[in-house]
Amino acid sequence: MNNDRRKFMQQSAMVSAGLTLAGPTLFANTTNNNVENNMKNIKTKGYAATDESGILSPFEFERRPVEDNDILIDVKFASICHSDIHQEKGHWGKQIYPQVPGHEIVGIVSAVGKNVTKFKVGDRAGVGCMVDSCMDCDSCQAGEEHFCDRGETKFTYGFPTEKEPTGITQGGYSNKLVVRDHFAVHIPNNITFEEAAPLLCAGITTYSPLMRAQFQVGDKVGVAGIGGLGHLAVKIAVAKGAKVYAFTTSVDKVADIKSWGVAEVIVVDDEFKNMQAYAKTLDYMISTIPYQFNVTPYVSCVKPRGSFTFVGMPEKSEITLNNLMLAFARVNFNASLIGGIPETQEVVNYCADNNIRPSIEIINAEQINDAWKKVENKEARYRYVIDAASF
Repeated sequence: MNNDRRKFMQQSAMVSAGLTLAGPTLFANTTNNNVENNMKNIKTKGYAATDESGILSPFEFERRPVEDNDILIDVKFASICHSDIHQEKGHWGKQIYPQVPGHEIVGIVSAVGKNVTKFKVGDRAGVGCMVDSCMDCDSCQAGEEHFCDRGETKFTYGFPTEKEPTGITQGGYSNKLVVRDHFAVHIPNNITFEEAAPLLCAGITTYSPLMRAQFQVGDKVGVAGIGGLGHLAVKIAVAKGAKVYAFTTSVDKVADIKSWGVAEVIVVDDEFKNMQAYAKTLDYMISTIPYQFNVTPYVSCVKPRGSFTFVGMPEKSEITLNNLMLAFARVNFNASLIGGIPETQEVVNYCADNNIRPSIEIINAEQINDAWKKVENKEARYRYVIDAASF
């Protein structure tokens, strides 16, 4: 397991149970755009997990005041990532509850702090997997805030912070969000809010390693697992000129996948026999599979000296590899996290400008629990997006 990736999971999951919750304060009038002298908490509605059952329920809470470098976003849509389910069920470590998940968030800026120049009231904004960092170290200065050298990256939900009245960051399954302005991106006018939301995690998580792979037009790129992340990986790789080979275990997805312009769809059987025909075929493969699985048949599809990138996040965040197999395969195996803020803005702009749109289904808050079950059962097609007006 990549050390940075392991550190990320430990930081985002293992929060201290001894945090002191802030005392009650008066609620802010969130229609007041002059926040310099209005340092009061923001009353917020959302859906939260209260234990490891995976069942969410309505939750009213307070967010911190809008400080000098913050913006307040009236959330319009937030989409569901499989990571939400893993974390709230405690798959990656013990959690503090109540906890509001969600790190694919879009909405309209309704207030700005006095130092903010990046946004103005009325702008369209989005927030992904992180909401703060030290901003001073080499990684942060290089636009890789998720790899903060000082370990001060704050992820969007479940992360300990003294700033928030609940003692932890709370995510986007809610109607309001206060965030440091640097960690929000602009949502262009040529993409809808609901279509932009999945780009803030699924989009950047697949775009970043695909760009680092530096494949050429016509190269053969494999995508393993065609769900929320995988379907965007397919669409981005096709748009970049790759011949895409999509690997799925779901027969009923084949027609959808073909419509996205892939070269081939491979329906993986239980014994992986039909994958043998693709041995040493691909220049590059990205795996988005969020479960424990047999990695060997997939790695075997990559050419010697080619690369295999793992972005799926299984339960317990561990995978088993046969080192002897890797040695013989001569494949460069690596893992990738998300991407920094500059690259997140880049993928949003790229998808907006090139008509790359996630396949979505809009739901209301009361449908979240059912949607989570469908995600776990591989029934999502392909990203559930929650209408925040229903909170």
